[in-house]
Amino acid sequence: MALPRMKVQRFASYSIKSVHSYSAPSSIGDDSSVPAPNDLSCSTWDSGNNQQLNSHNRVWTTEANCLEESSSRVLVVEDSEPFRRFTCSTLSEAPDLQIVGEVSDGLEAVQKAQELQPDLIVLDIGLPSLNGIAAARRIRTVSPQSKILFVSQESSVDVVEEALDTGANGYVVKIDAGSQLLQAVSSVLRGEQFVGRRFSGIDFARIPDTGVSEKFHINDASASLQRDAGNARRHEAVFYSDDRYLLDDLTQFIGDSLRAGNAAIVVATETHRDDLLLRLQAHGLDIAAAIEQGRYISLDASETLSAFMHNGVPDPLRFSTLLGSLIATAAEATETEDARVVVFGECVHLLWAQGNAEAAIKVEKLGTHLARIYDVDILCGYCPNCVRGGMESGTFQQISAEHSAVYSR
Repeated sequence: MALPRMKVQRFASYSIKSVHSYSAPSSIGDDSSVPAPNDLSCSTWDSGNNQQLNSHNRVWTTEANCLEESSSRVLVVEDSEPFRRFTCSTLSEAPDLQIVGEVSDGLEAVQKAQELQPDLIVLDIGLPSLNGIAAARRIRTVSPQSKILFVSQESSVDVVEEALDTGANGYVVKIDAGSQLLQAVSSVLRGEQFVGRRFSGIDFARIPDTGVSEKFHINDASASLQRDAGNARRHEAVFYSDDRYLLDDLTQFIGDSLRAGNAAIVVATETHRDDLLLRLQAHGLDIAAAIEQGRYISLDASETLSAFMHNGVPDPLRFSTLLGSLIATAAEATETEDARVVVFGECVHLLWAQGNAEAAIKVEKLGTHLARIYDVDILCGYCPNCVRGGMESGTFQQISAEHSAVYSR
């Protein structure tokens, strides 16, 4: 399945605000590529199939007046209209499923769950008013018999664990929904737990809720997607004493990726972003074209930091949603089967320079998860001369330990 695409709005920088909107994957956004018995809608007439879903009567009706009562009633909770339509269209392919409601808000999801008492709730995490994880906890109280399947853009292991800890019965990443959604729904309705295939091999151990089967189902069909530890992508750090050394390394790191037709994300200070842009252009790279294609994404480190920090601590959900969206966007822009994305970041350096070393280390841990899940190479830049204690401090040792390799320039 193609990864979600987002259009880059600015020439030399990427708008933080734009990553919060979700664009449906191209393979599911094209009406011609997806069977759509309900014309991508949960309750609209399909003249081709002469079929209509009557939500009030909870039956399928046809011209032959052949009635078939749905065995499982489903509530779809998703704030992205394109993806909500895709979800409804996919679910409508199963004759034993009936969509009884669509909502786009977390609080409304709780209210609808209490009102409808559905058999299954397909639930997003990034919802307005009340996020999906908080909504799931409330739903477990007001509609305890409803099974919950998370379908989210978020792929952080920590977030998946938190989602399952609400008592949810399954978890699928949105970009995998085209191939996994119906299988996940079937497993969850059978009383099994389903976790998307990209998490194969990861043990999400938790105490099962009453009435929930202890059987833990992981789709192994694509276990090859999960890299062996020995083949894990790089998460490295460069400690530099002069900006020239950093820019030398960074020009090669980013330039090699772009020349190979791959993608790059740069999260850096304004000075470093501007200087890097000039260097890449001087090396013959058509950066304007790469930006227009979406293969080169440049963000301000301070703005990015403020987008995922909360009360001085990195929020795992915000971090993974933000960076995960950008990585998916960049990978899609390459239009290659074996897309590669490299990421350079200075957010951790800014945290250390601000005296928040603990937060810097936590961000590095999140970065390691990001590299593993999205199969990307990450390079972090630090200027020890700009922070208290420098390379003689305990913080330096802790930060170094979070990387697969450390370079001093």
